Amino acid sequence: MLRAAGIDPEVLVSGVDEDLYSAPGTGELTLVLASAKAAAVASRLDDGLVIGCDSMLDLDGRAYGKPASPDEAVARWRQMSGKSGTLFTGHCVIDVAAGKQATAVAATTVRFGTPTDAEISTYVATGEPLNMAGAFTIEGLGGWFVDSIDGDHNNVIGISIPLLRRLFLDLDVTIPWLWSQYRSPA
Repeated sequence: MLRAAGIDPEVLVSGVDEDLYSAPGTGELTLVLASAKAAAVASRLDDGLVIGCDSMLDLDGRAYGKPASPDEAVARWRQMSGKSGTLFTGHCVIDVAAGKQATAVAATTVRFGTPTDAEISTYVATGEPLNMAGAFTIEGLGGWFVDSIDGDHNNVIGISIPLLRRLFLDLDVTIPWLWSQYRSPA
């Protein structure tokens, strides 16, 4: 999504063990994880801008990340069927050279359809939901089973471009400057 928005990022894996972190709510947990991931990457750099994100689905007051197994993904889809949940994405941007950071959480309501058991089993068998927060995508195969969303579409995919712009502005970084420094090959 950043490349489509004109930025060519270098992707660095943080190595953060997500199981070591907790927070009182889903939104807070995504922010804690995003911040930990960004800090882990920033600690290995001398300069640059680091973006850390983490997404989770809050359904019935419980946080759901990536399912651990196909059976868990099937059970989750049966639980989500016909309900609404909130997809939270924590964002953390660190200006390494300046030693400054900006953070925020984006929230988007997702209304799930009512897929049949055969549709759920077939979808889970593709493997797609095993790699996704909440066990679904809207831009891929899972889009067939999402009735609607209320909020930022990009947030559900994994990063809120409008929110990210505001975080950059908090760090005195403008989009034209980013384009001049990190322009993606068109």
